[in-house]
Amino acid sequence: MGKVCVFFGTGYEEIEALTVVDLLRRAGIDTQMVSVTGEESVEGSHGITVKMDLLLENVDFGEVDMIVLPGGMPGTKELEACGPLMEQVDAFYQAGKYICAICAAPSILGHRGMLKGKKACSFPSFESHLEGAEVTKCPAQTDGNIITGRGMGCAIDFGLAIVEKLQGKEQAKALAEKIVYEHCQ
Repeated sequence: MGKVCVFFGTGYEEIEALTVVDLLRRAGIDTQMVSVTGEESVEGSHGITVKMDLLLENVDFGEVDMIVLPGGMPGTKELEACGPLMEQVDAFYQAGKYICAICAAPSILGHRGMLKGKKACSFPSFESHLEGAEVTKCPAQTDGNIITGRGMGCAIDFGLAIVEKLQGKEQAKALAEKIVYEHCQ
């Protein structure tokens, strides 16, 4: 597996973005934090500023295997308004490459018609934006090349779903055990 890029706009949800980065890096997956703001550091929705690995204009998308879009406001709106990023999201979708989004960010995929006929989840108040999807209440939902997550409280499930897609169920289970994650019902 090549590279995963997690995209950050001003006002991203810190837990959703950073949990995914942390879990993927623990799993040994090459994961880059990418700013869509043109700035090397991006402030989250709760005032936590993080230094990025790359600016969007420096990403070689030919080497990227997966795009991850965290939620948060106004971060989700900033991601959706970023034309060059949306061009890549469309290209990934057309190529059948992996696209992941959590919380409010699955709305981006719904607006672009990418969820028609697929199972998907999002933050409850954004479910109406999952145009054409079979909306589930799962913490994380995988359907083909698209993985969606419900929100901050589901960030570990979402991250582990990504690890499972890239490395298999056993690797995801081993990582969950390593971080002492038990999903109780």
